[in-house]
Amino acid sequence: MAAVRPYGHLPDGRAVHEYTLDNGRGLVLRAINYGGIVTALHCPDRDGRSANVVLGFNELDDYIERNPNFGTLVGRYGNRIKGGRFTLDGEPYQLTLNDGAHALHGGTSGFGKRWWAIEPLPAQADGSVALELTLTSEDGDNGYPGRLDVAVRYTLTPANEWRIDYRATTSRATVVNLTHHGYYNLAGEGSALDQLLTLDASLFLSVDAALIPVDIIEVDDTPFDFRRPTRIADRIRSGAPQMLLARGIDHCFVLDRNGAGGLVHAARLADPASGRVMDIATTEPGIQFYSGNFLDGRLRGSNGQAYRQGDGVCLETQHFPDSPNRPEFPSTVLRPGETFQSTTVHRFSTD
Repeated sequence: MAAVRPYGHLPDGRAVHEYTLDNGRGLVLRAINYGGIVTALHCPDRDGRSANVVLGFNELDDYIERNPNFGTLVGRYGNRIKGGRFTLDGEPYQLTLNDGAHALHGGTSGFGKRWWAIEPLPAQADGSVALELTLTSEDGDNGYPGRLDVAVRYTLTPANEWRIDYRATTSRATVVNLTHHGYYNLAGEGSALDQLLTLDASLFLSVDAALIPVDIIEVDDTPFDFRRPTRIADRIRSGAPQMLLARGIDHCFVLDRNGAGGLVHAARLADPASGRVMDIATTEPGIQFYSGNFLDGRLRGSNGQAYRQGDGVCLETQHFPDSPNRPEFPSTVLRPGETFQSTTVHRFSTD
């Protein structure tokens, strides 16, 4: 069973608790039932020394008042929908706008700002430990059609994997794009920009000034080619027009699935100094790489550090932004009688 401790109260009086999962092999995850937020994720370096490798806060009020999606579950629709509008089965829908003229991460009250029910699950036969998080999003929530029942499971395995399994069903045809918005720094402190990133992606989505997708572009001969281990800082300072638009990288990469179904390797983040390595596999078609561009030193984290640009990077497995308006993209439509299912696995090791 997971350990649990009080974490505070929401403004409406509901209690928030922090749950701790420990796989007994150095991997420890802490999560709260506000936003499904992962408040800490500890893993060992090459010398066995543990550090928290995700950005976060110490206080619930910080998560409520000023959180830039540190550690949140994102829904109903991760990433951006142009104009906050789409048409489904001939019916137009207008979403709440929270990113200028566009909808981002589910709207003004997306899943990262909701109270989730959490149930610790019995240890599995292989020693895995897990939490089950559930949420109901009512018909019309932030403009989205259909009552959506969502379940997300966080599992730590004996192989030092953190697995996220998503499931959802709907009462009406709707669009769904669920993801997790962790900011990773495998050093545990300082900048993440000296870390080495590999993305199994030969294509990425170029964006306009509002970060809405424009075209699918080959990464060949561009600073967006991470098919080999690449120091992040060497790319985001390139001055490429696309990076100037995003103040760094905030782009969706199209994974090289090569027709494969199920889990495929998507990314590797490695910290040469500590030896920590995180490999990501997913069932999703894309991964959004965000280099922490809007961290500006005004937020103070759980270790007392003022978070600056690049102190954490996001690797969000997902369908593509604005898919409801782009029929050429993989569909995000979910209909009654169907079950949305998605899995992402983060495996931690050392070199």
